[in-house]
Amino acid sequence: MVRPSLVLIAAILAAAPGASRAAELNFAVSAFPLSVDPHFYNGIGDRSLTLHLYSRLVEQKPDMTTIPGLATSWKAVSDTEWEFRLRPGVQWQDGQPLTPQDVVFSLGRAGNIPNTPLGYGPQTRAITGVTVVDEQTIRITTSRPAPTLPLDVAAIAIVARHAAEGVASPDFATGPAHTGTGPYKLVSFTNNDRVVMERNPTYWGEAPAYERVVMRFISNDAARGAALLSGDVDLIDAPNENDLPRMKADPRFRVAQVQGNRDIFYLPDASRTGPSPDVTDNAGKPLPNNPLHDVRVRRALAMAVNRQALAERVLLGTVLPMEQLMWPGAYSYAPGVKAPPYDPDRAKALLAEAGYPDGFRITIHTFADRPTHVPAGQAVAQMWTRIGVRTQVEALPVAVYVPRAAKLEFSMPAMSWGHGTGEVGTAFVNIFATIDATKGRGPANWGGYSNPAFDALVDKATGTIDDAARERLLVQATEILADDVAYIPLYSLINSWASKRTVIFEARPDQFNFAGSARPATD
Repeated sequence: MVRPSLVLIAAILAAAPGASRAAELNFAVSAFPLSVDPHFYNGIGDRSLTLHLYSRLVEQKPDMTTIPGLATSWKAVSDTEWEFRLRPGVQWQDGQPLTPQDVVFSLGRAGNIPNTPLGYGPQTRAITGVTVVDEQTIRITTSRPAPTLPLDVAAIAIVARHAAEGVASPDFATGPAHTGTGPYKLVSFTNNDRVVMERNPTYWGEAPAYERVVMRFISNDAARGAALLSGDVDLIDAPNENDLPRMKADPRFRVAQVQGNRDIFYLPDASRTGPSPDVTDNAGKPLPNNPLHDVRVRRALAMAVNRQALAERVLLGTVLPMEQLMWPGAYSYAPGVKAPPYDPDRAKALLAEAGYPDGFRITIHTFADRPTHVPAGQAVAQMWTRIGVRTQVEALPVAVYVPRAAKLEFSMPAMSWGHGTGEVGTAFVNIFATIDATKGRGPANWGGYSNPAFDALVDKATGTIDDAARERLLVQATEILADDVAYIPLYSLINSWASKRTVIFEARPDQFNFAGSARPATD
């Protein structure tokens, strides 16, 4: 199935009159942040919170186009130097002025957070220095040409040096380190429960519609929907696929949807030649050799997944079948790359060719607190069991799952990745480049994939200024991943939000839960 472009696919629905609560927005979300520290974890929950509290040099609209943020303009002054002009008059929430030294500090800190499960090293890996030219100008020097640097820094929150220097990530929730320049300021943070925020009166941009935001964490889809249906909250993300039809039909609610930029796929353990953690023979005894190291086995598992059925019958049209990491018409899409066709008979034959005619046992590890992951995992487990690979699913909370996945403790981890830069290079550096922390490579390479030819292409592409030449290199790298079956594609998300009649939410391709995208209805 061809993905539609990033356009609205379901209009906000008509509804009956109701009272508006412009003073406060109660927003129930599926992904809660691991930390208030905006540099600790590059995940959907943390990025959503970051949008409220902090600003970036370069901001991105929901469609991923860049706009001025704390920098009013930027330009490349040489192949390895970028200059950014800072916005005058910006204040931190504690009243102190933004300085260029804050930017220097933030860009240096973002890629060097200890114990991060998935940080911002890939976004900062090319940066060799940040210098102050004058009180309104900074210059970023890179080790090589960095054509996507403005997009990279669009992910990095600027923090106050005077408040955050020397502060550990856990202390951002309670101390003054969380002072920012964003549209909201933090009132309280209760881990795995809720965040309370109030409008920042000194915000440099357009003031958001709601004075106060209570963001509640409700990981269970049905419970989140029930909270909206009962009137306990005003807005939810990722409504349960079973609830969507009645919410669309009920005049008390609005539903907004848009094709997202987030893919869900599995990262088979291709790194180990010996035993793999979650793979055994049919009697439960560890296998001496890792079957996933054989590309025929990886291809068999990919061919055993019925993506169309997964999208239409299991997830009820809330996702689209995934072919590759990018979508038709997007920059760096590879026209010749398709997902392995659904063919269980051929999958069985490939397993036999690889020496596993009777299959084996495996565990899929996935997120317990992210929509779609558990039902999708259960469906794939049934599909793989039918070809002789007896599969079970273990779902873990993100706070447990991500650190373990980062240590390569799983044989078949699920990955959820949003393409915030609008091209595939960032995903390549994070997920498939050979793991090398000193070079900012592979922090999310949970399958341990390594291919020197792929690495060379990605290194060359991410240092190529010419857009057409860079795209050709990224397409070649995409083809290598497909040939290696480095990942097993599943589906791409259609992002959905549901609200009371009194609230209008602008559906976001980036999936971020940002209260600034909500406003009171006037009809």
